[in-house]
Amino acid sequence: MSSNKPRIALIGTGGTISSIGKDPLDLIDYPDGSRKMEVDEVIEKFDLVKEFVEPVPIRFRAVGSTHIGPPDWLDLARTITKAASDDPSIAGFVVTHGTATAEETAYFLNLTLKIDKPVVVVGAQRPSTGISTDAAINLVNATRTAAAPESRGMGVLLMLNDEIQAAREVTKTSTLRMHTFRSPDFGVLGHVDGDGVYYYRAPLRRRMPDVEFDVSALTDLPRVDIVNCYAGADGAAVEAFIAAGAKGIVSAGFAPGLLSPLQDIAFDAAVAKGVAVVQSSRAGSGRVPQRKALKPRGFVSADNLNPQKARVLLMVALSKTSDPDELRRIFAEY
Repeated sequence: MSSNKPRIALIGTGGTISSIGKDPLDLIDYPDGSRKMEVDEVIEKFDLVKEFVEPVPIRFRAVGSTHIGPPDWLDLARTITKAASDDPSIAGFVVTHGTATAEETAYFLNLTLKIDKPVVVVGAQRPSTGISTDAAINLVNATRTAAAPESRGMGVLLMLNDEIQAAREVTKTSTLRMHTFRSPDFGVLGHVDGDGVYYYRAPLRRRMPDVEFDVSALTDLPRVDIVNCYAGADGAAVEAFIAAGAKGIVSAGFAPGLLSPLQDIAFDAAVAKGVAVVQSSRAGSGRVPQRKALKPRGFVSADNLNPQKARVLLMVALSKTSDPDELRRIFAEY
């Protein structure tokens, strides 16, 4: 018998939301050995989601998010694209994910998916078996967000703690607190409350499905690494990443985007060797202005992307071009 409820595909990657601890007070040690449920098991454990949507479970991974990387991103994008094509009745997608790297997966999907259905990434700060777990309410609210017509056109979203955030802006800011995900410069897009899904602003930067990148045939992305800046830092990390085959390096620089003297020398050498360099900031918020000195050196400003987001965009961009001017355009648009 068919349901009148919206059909929402739930794709499981694992993470805390799927973790089974040894007891209700296992809120810390569970990542070191707990079993991760498959997504259909998560749905059955928190079957209140069926009050709002008709869930369509799609097994993908059941791992901690520290195990998720570029090959998984590419596979996940293909999985979502195929599911949307094979079953047009699916109204939206929810990706359950560990919080450690959820922001990177979400931003990659935001840059590469070309479907017009809402995609919501969701996780939890406490395992599914933990006392006062947030897994249940987060899963329910993520499915409600994916089913809301207002979520179309918003790009990939991340939903935790009743808050809807844009994939480009959101970052994890606290190790254990429920309010860990924040969009430092601009704040949330909206909230999910008991009476509905409410939006108050929309993202402006380019986002799925209006994206130019085609990664559908790739099995991996160009290597891009991040170099942290700190007092007295030298060029050893830059040189090591170049030796390891980096095609690009993101500098997590001193705010508002500066380097130590020895790092200045190392990054100039990197550009001379054809390595793309993006200047970000370690500050956690705010733009890196396109200062007059950056372009002659071949550097690209990360704008207000944090280092890990700048890395994702540079990896995707380098799959298309290595021209510095084109990279500048891409970082200005996405």
